[in-house]
This record gives sequence, structure tokens and C-alpha cells, in this order.
Amino acid sequence: MCLLLVASLTASGQKVGLKTNLANWALMGSPNAALEMRLGDKWTLDLGGAMNLWKFEEPKELRYWGVQPEFRYWFCETFNGAFLGLHGHGGQYNIGAWDIPLGRLTAFKDHRYEGNFYGAGLSLGYQWVLSPRWNLETSLGGGWARTDYRKYECATCGVQLDEDKYDYFGVTRATISLIYLIK
Repeated sequence: MCLLLVASLTASGQKVGLKTNLANWALMGSPNAALEMRLGDKWTLDLGGAMNLWKFEEPKELRYWGVQPEFRYWFCETFNGAFLGLHGHGGQYNIGAWDIPLGRLTAFKDHRYEGNFYGAGLSLGYQWVLSPRWNLETSLGGGWARTDYRKYECATCGVQLDEDKYDYFGVTRATISLIYLIK
């Protein structure tokens, strides 16, 4: 049995949702959008992407684009309550001169990295029905990402120091999304 926070609101008639990840806007300032489509009583397909093409003050560099499709199984009904997701991801990046004092990310302070990434993971999330047309979603996922990268001397230099691959295991999806539902 499904528990609704607002008893009079359900999402059972919804077939498509347009969304944006507010966390991505807040942390990266990156334009992003997703389209989620109902595939059945308990299944949806979320097709999302983001990009950051902004120029920062020299020497900082942060440009990327990425896509992250996700199949979702809903425990209650589509667009309402808890879901389990299986996602893939891929894209390209160019980052350098950012002081991020967190694990491997400290490398971005003194060097520039560019390359591509791909991988997959699992996520768990929840959507709250706010009104007949609006939902709020949170999700968190973990998995694997492979990055093929080139390392450069500094954020603005063109001297390549290294080229390698790196396998990452950890958080691969985090969302706080505002959703507009289309019947």
C-alpha cells in the first residue's frame, strides 16, 4: 500500500515530466534538463543531460557536457513515492585550477585535466506530489565511472604531462529536482 503525504493528490495519470536538477544549478551553475516518460504502471525512463560552457576568470577552467539516462522502477505508482533506478552516464570534460580539498579532486588545483567518461550505477529516490502539475524529487546513486584523461601542466598551458585511465567507484548521481508534469 502506498502512503501519500497529500491524500487528495496522486500522479497516476501522468505520462511525462520535464525537470531540472536544482542541485546542479546551485553547485555548478550548469544548465540541465531531463524528460521522464512513463513506460508502464511501475516503470519510467528518465533522459537527462547537463552542460557547462561558461568562461571563468583565468586561470580557472570548468567545461563539460554529460548525459545520464535512467530506467526507474516505482514501488508505489509512477511519479509518486519511492523508486529504484539503473542509470548510465557519459560525457566530456575540461577542468583545471579549482581548489577542491576533497580526495582526488585536490589534483585540479595545480593541473588541468580533459577527457571523457562513461559508466553505470544504481540509485534510490523519492518524488513528492506538490500539486497536480508539480513534483519535487531527491535521489542519490552510486556506481562506477571510467575516465580516459590527459593531464596538462596548468589550466591555461598546452603542455601535456600524462595520459591515462582511471576507474572511479562512488557517488554517480545526486538530484534535487523540480518537475513539471504533463498529462
